[in-house]
Amino acid sequence: MGKLKTRHSAKKRFRKTINGLFIRRRAFKGHLLEKKSSKRKRGLSNHMVVSFGDSIALRSMLPYL
Repeated sequence: MGKLKTRHSAKKRFRKTINGLFIRRRAFKGHLLEKKSSKRKRGLSNHMVVSFGDSIALRSMLPYL
């Protein structure tokens, strides 16, 4: 059986925890930050666990992670 290819776009954006869950960054922190409050920007800085349905797709994208 041949090797499975890793999706490099997913490799850049997701990490795996010790428990096997995937972590991602939150959206809306890239630009237009002047109008957002400091409290909102702080909340967007936190990482978030990927939902179960999306993690199934990520497992196939990142077979060796």
